[in-house]
Amino acid sequence: MTATDPRPLTGEPVSLDLLNTRWNEEGVRQDLLTGVEGLTVWLTANGLADRFAAGATTLRHTLAARDALSALVDAPGDPAATARVDAVLDHGRIRATLTAEGPGEEAEFADPAWGPGWTAARDYLHLLRTAPDRIRACAHEACILHFFDTSRNGTRRWCSMAICGNRAKASRHYARTKES
Repeated sequence: MTATDPRPLTGEPVSLDLLNTRWNEEGVRQDLLTGVEGLTVWLTANGLADRFAAGATTLRHTLAARDALSALVDAPGDPAATARVDAVLDHGRIRATLTAEGPGEEAEFADPAWGPGWTAARDYLHLLRTAPDRIRACAHEACILHFFDTSRNGTRRWCSMAICGNRAKASRHYARTKES
């Protein structure tokens, strides 16, 4: 039985969901990927548990991918960060296939332990191709979560309006009442 996912934001594209395995809770940094059990939770949440085994090597490679993606999100276009993501992507490739349903693609890995991290890095490339301006960090100063803005007008600012958006509104209200 898989443990419950404790993260405040789930359901983002797999690359951002990997970044969101670290979050702040009441000022304390949390990390889902401190062990194989947390990796199992993340793999399950992203539909990857049937394809990849959750072991120590997979955890190590997934953490390397998370660190590479985090560096790139923090410094888009930075050559060193780009090289780190490229290094993760070097561990897999896409093989064209023909199936009964028609043309397809299949990911291949020399070492399947790189599969989850490679999948997240490849997903990030897809987001960059689709709408790079919609990849966002939460606007709340204490929040470290990321999201892909799917709002119609592209103006989402918070990872969650119920959590961070509400905190910001409460802070502004408190500041206004304190001034009065």
